[in-house]
Amino acid sequence: MNPITNIKNQNRMNERELNLGYAGDLKKSWHQTYKDSAWIYIGGLSYALTEGDVIAVFSQYGEVMNINLIRDKETGKSKGFAFLCYKDQRSTVLAVDNFNGISLHKRMIRVDHVEEYKVPKYKEDADDETKRLWEEGCAPKPIMRTADPMEVQEKRIEKAKEVLLDVGDIDEELIKKIKKDKKKAKKEKKQEKKREKKLRKLEKKAARDPEGDWKNKAKLIDKVVAEDDLYGENKHFDFGKKKEVEEVKHNPRPDFEKADWRDIEIWKVIREREKAEKAARGETSEAWGPEDHYVSKRYQGR
Repeated sequence: MNPITNIKNQNRMNERELNLGYAGDLKKSWHQTYKDSAWIYIGGLSYALTEGDVIAVFSQYGEVMNINLIRDKETGKSKGFAFLCYKDQRSTVLAVDNFNGISLHKRMIRVDHVEEYKVPKYKEDADDETKRLWEEGCAPKPIMRTADPMEVQEKRIEKAKEVLLDVGDIDEELIKKIKKDKKKAKKEKKQEKKREKKLRKLEKKAARDPEGDWKNKAKLIDKVVAEDDLYGENKHFDFGKKKEVEEVKHNPRPDFEKADWRDIEIWKVIREREKAEKAARGETSEAWGPEDHYVSKRYQGR
């Protein structure tokens, strides 16, 4: 039968299955006949295509285990058809349904199941690569990693530790600080997760019962609203929190009613020195202007 007629008949069977609703049901589909074979036939291939090209195209629907591209014995040129084996038999169904009748390298190809694939006879005159393909297939081999014995690994770790200790620039206090910081960060992360979990629980309760217990609402507000949003930056609401105080770089004027007499004397000495330096540069020594007292508007006109 003409290959194109075979392609059309196969596509017609697929359309009929779609209309009957058998698509996807392998028990009722015509693919069930070939359930024991993972080989497919590919015909109508371009003579320029190699085994690698065919694998690159057909590996879209499964892992390719083996391929046999039929070539001429004398010239070694491709004859235009091949047999391909998948790792999973279900990949053959996908390949036959999707690749049958497509145009590949400007040629229409035919893809069909192979019920019983006959392995080619072993020939002595075949090259080494072909023999290897016949024996092993073309599937990728699993990467086997051999681990060293535990004793060897322990020795390697001890040697690495000795090398690090011999460097000399490793500070033990620094290592302790790094460990402490890591432990602190881990603890803070754990507390944050705990807080988020409680918050989600309170939000669920509030969503279920909007007019619920006022205690739960208060807890939810305490969790959502930050203290700064409620109280602002007020030192009276710090409740004994430690804050870093920045050192004042200039010479502040002390409160003469509350300051210690020593601070006042030190300030006077520094002030006189600053005045002398400004006078030497020809600048005015008056740091402050006349005091501007507040006067109410109704008394300003008098």
